[in-house]
Amino acid sequence: MNRPVEASQPSNGPQASLPVLAAYQYCEVVTGQQARNFAYGIKLLPTAKRQAMSAIYAFARRVDDIGDGPLDDATKARRLEETRDVLRRVREGGIGEDDTDPVAVALSDASTRFPIPLGGLDELIDGVRMDVRGEEYETWDDLKVYCRCVAGSIGRLSLGVFGTVPGARGAERAPEIADTLGLALQLTNILRDLREDAGNGRTYLPSDDLAKFGCQDGFGSAAPPQGSDFDGLVRFEARRAEELFQEGLRLLPMLDRRSGACVSAMAGIYYRLLGRIAQDPSAVLRGRVSLAGREKAFVALRGLSGLHTRQVARAAAARERP
Repeated sequence: MNRPVEASQPSNGPQASLPVLAAYQYCEVVTGQQARNFAYGIKLLPTAKRQAMSAIYAFARRVDDIGDGPLDDATKARRLEETRDVLRRVREGGIGEDDTDPVAVALSDASTRFPIPLGGLDELIDGVRMDVRGEEYETWDDLKVYCRCVAGSIGRLSLGVFGTVPGARGAERAPEIADTLGLALQLTNILRDLREDAGNGRTYLPSDDLAKFGCQDGFGSAAPPQGSDFDGLVRFEARRAEELFQEGLRLLPMLDRRSGACVSAMAGIYYRLLGRIAQDPSAVLRGRVSLAGREKAFVALRGLSGLHTRQVARAAAARERP
């Protein structure tokens, strides 16, 4: 006989009510539909952590959608501040389980179960405000400020859910390392979306770097700017991202097995994308570079096996030997 499927309960803290479980389910649907790379990773988490990560993603997705949407800049700015007000209510415990905003309900519950640094979502809003203002970045140090807001913050928020294993070596630096991994992911995103962002009037790469490689005229077509060293530019930025990955992946041995598998899967997908971009830089002008579903699944399984974590731990130990 078929039995009704019961909603899974978060394991951290008391059982959630049906309205809260429904809110989490809504966030998981949003995550599954709109963040395929992210979803591959969080599927590997236990229920409570997966639900909390979905709540964080759904809130972040709302912020990003405001910034990327068709509204005029003044309306976007107002909507972002309204979203910040929702976050303030979450932080102050002002969201009841009967609230009509399921994302706020889920995030509020998650923040009582895990030490999530909600200020990271304020930083995300700040970063999207930078997009709305159309800010450009002269140097890598300038761009890092933006990347820390929109991606480093997500690394630190995620670490609040994951936690670190007791006695993990270097765990006091875990927030900084998670932030660095976020920078690696964001710079990979910027390279992947170079043509799409140009079509929307945005150029994120530092103007100093663009000038150095003769790309200051932008990326308005499927062909590199005439007379430029476009391949050199992309490979230069890819090496920068590679260095950030090498530092950021040092987070893996600090996490429990399933949290490490989640991070390994998400970071591994972007790391492979970065390698593909570095091999064929002009591909980012022809269309979006992506991985096939079976390749993403392989990366996820590799993370679950712990192989990636062990490799990172051995590499870190080798670097620290005299």
